[in-house]
Amino acid sequence: MAVAIPRARTVSARTFLRIATASSVALFLVITSGAFVRLTGSGLGCENWPSCGDRPYPEQGFHAFVEFGNRMVALAGIILTLLTLLASRRTEGLSAWGRWAALGAFLVAVAQIPMGGITIALDLHPLAVMTHFLLGLAAFGLALIAALEAWSLRDGRAPAAVPRWFRLFVTCAGLPACVVLIVTGAVVTASGPHPGSSADVHRLSYWNDSIYVHVRVAAAFGIGVLIVGWLLWRIREAYPGLIRIWSGLLVVLVAQAIVGEVQYRNGLPWGIVLVHVALAASIWAFSLGLAYVLWRPPVPLTRK
Repeated sequence: MAVAIPRARTVSARTFLRIATASSVALFLVITSGAFVRLTGSGLGCENWPSCGDRPYPEQGFHAFVEFGNRMVALAGIILTLLTLLASRRTEGLSAWGRWAALGAFLVAVAQIPMGGITIALDLHPLAVMTHFLLGLAAFGLALIAALEAWSLRDGRAPAAVPRWFRLFVTCAGLPACVVLIVTGAVVTASGPHPGSSADVHRLSYWNDSIYVHVRVAAAFGIGVLIVGWLLWRIREAYPGLIRIWSGLLVVLVAQAIVGEVQYRNGLPWGIVLVHVALAASIWAFSLGLAYVLWRPPVPLTRK
């Protein structure tokens, strides 16, 4: 007599969207909490890794608790990316893009574990800290793509919104420009005075040059954003949701310019620098999201 083997329980598109969204939010918090660790001078609050001193948890001290807290946030992010990966394998109809993005987000999030150990072993060398930060953005971006695919699965996908040349322009020129903007900003941060510590912290020696490059990249990126907005305005009746995403990008970009000027004029107070880092991650999210939905727009973006 044959024994029936129960099928693995499937995950609905709605549930997968919730899990993928939670994963994206968690990875955003990993980025900001990591910046909080560095900006408060708490990077070596736990002088070894993965334990914190002689125990796996901090015994006392502000810096130790800050560093340990970041590790817990990162652990939550890894668990959520794992849940997203597992759920993606049981979500019927999910595209290959969604499955691969879920896998990539989990692998990059896991790669942050040894990178954290390397960063501590290198005594928080600025290049190691930058790599840690950029890996966090990569994991966040992949989780965002998985969430966008979940959104399309739940609500349907509309045809591509704009001509192919426009999509290629945003993807092949706009996204690399955004990456250069973020990288040059990270170099500026790693080259200037450390805002959260009076100790002798190793810095890169590109302060003036990096500011010169970063400001000009920001100006070029801003001009590109305005051009994209002008073109999207022409199709606002058919795809009003694209204008809303673009408007979010513009608002965050303007806020970032203001915060950048304020922090520079006021000697880089660590709280404002932290806001600057959070806005940088938001610019990355809006830029990547806008470029992605130009190719694969969810149906709600066609609704007013």
